[in-house]
Amino acid sequence: MRERLGLYLDLIRWNRPAGWLLLLWPSLAALWVAAGGWPGWHLLAVFVLGTILMRSAGCCINDVADRHFDRHVKRTAGRPVTRGAVSVREALWVGAVLALMAFGLVLTTNPAVVAWSFAGLAVTLIYPYAKRHVSMPQAVLGVAFSFGIPLAFVAVGGVSLTWQDIGWEPLAYAVPLRAWGLMAFNLFWVLAYDTEYAMVDRDDDLRIGMKTSAITLGRYDVAAIMAFYATFLVGWCVLLLPADLGWSWWAALALATAQALWHGVLIKDRLREGCFRAFRLNHWLGATVFVGVAAGYALH
Repeated sequence: MRERLGLYLDLIRWNRPAGWLLLLWPSLAALWVAAGGWPGWHLLAVFVLGTILMRSAGCCINDVADRHFDRHVKRTAGRPVTRGAVSVREALWVGAVLALMAFGLVLTTNPAVVAWSFAGLAVTLIYPYAKRHVSMPQAVLGVAFSFGIPLAFVAVGGVSLTWQDIGWEPLAYAVPLRAWGLMAFNLFWVLAYDTEYAMVDRDDDLRIGMKTSAITLGRYDVAAIMAFYATFLVGWCVLLLPADLGWSWWAALALATAQALWHGVLIKDRLREGCFRAFRLNHWLGATVFVGVAAGYALH
């Protein structure tokens, strides 16, 4: 039993929290923006636990979808499903249980969040297969990894909606334009860090015919990544100007910019170790942006 549990923990990348942290920070930042400050313990718990559960479920789905490709990639050849330690059926069951647990948390919010969560789930299911058909599947991942932003606004702003209200217009109204804007610009951050991640596996992906942004961008990969970082930070800066978050927000932006520049140094030679290190450090950049937002509202 203990051995099986260890395999399941390996399946959901329990010892590598960077993945769910990359999901969590923009969602929490959006939650603070939507609430105009502290959102309360209930929503905080829903988004933290829900993020961990859905990212873990996503790992199960991804590993099942990619099991035939992963065996040819040095970094992923040892994953439980790929090496046969966990069966496809087992992995899907684990993913389904985790997704249902996350949905249970969603049911404690409001009907609009429940309705929008199905759209988020659909993108999560689509992403693993986008790598076969889309030249930059990281854009699809960007939508999946940014969907917590509109959900945060719906969780805060849709509390007055009932099941009788549910329809396209009420659902659309529950997500303000600022939320879609933050989501769109956050997508560029996902493009930046997941292209760094794709640079690690570029030689293997070329050999097996996998499509990634690192391959599509070619020799412009480093320049594109830096442009992605700039677009993300400038976009969030512009959209949050009306909130007047003060010096702590500007300090956080400066620190996040310094981190992005450091990532440029790490990836400039396109070495596997440097690219992977840059990717793993991205959760600190996200944490910096979140702290700037939370501190800005607290000190406002």
